[in-house]
Amino acid sequence: MGFTVIEGGAVRDQSAAAIDARPSRSDVEREATRRLMAINYQMWERREAVAGMPIPREVRYLAMQVRFAAQAIAGLERIPPDFRSDCYWPPLDQASAFRTGP
Repeated sequence: MGFTVIEGGAVRDQSAAAIDARPSRSDVEREATRRLMAINYQMWERREAVAGMPIPREVRYLAMQVRFAAQAIAGLERIPPDFRSDCYWPPLDQASAFRTGP
C-alpha cells in the first residue's frame, strides 16, 4: 500500500515529491550536527566546561572546519542534492583518536 500526496486537488506520487524536494539549510545543519556527534564533540565541550580541561586542538579545529563547511553549503543559492558527500566536508579520520574521549 502506498501513500499519495494531494496538492491543489491533484494526486501526486510520494516518490515524485521526494525527488523534487531540494535540500534545505536545516538539512545541512543536521548533517553538520551528525558529523560533530561522530567525533563526540559535545562530550569534549562538557569536559571543558566541567573540568576546565581544554578541548584538544585537533578536535576544536575539526569542529571549526565542519561548521565552516556547513555555513558555506547552507549559504549556496542551490544546495547540491549530494551535500552529504564527503567531498564537501573535512575528513573526520584526522580526529579518530579522539572519538572515544579521554
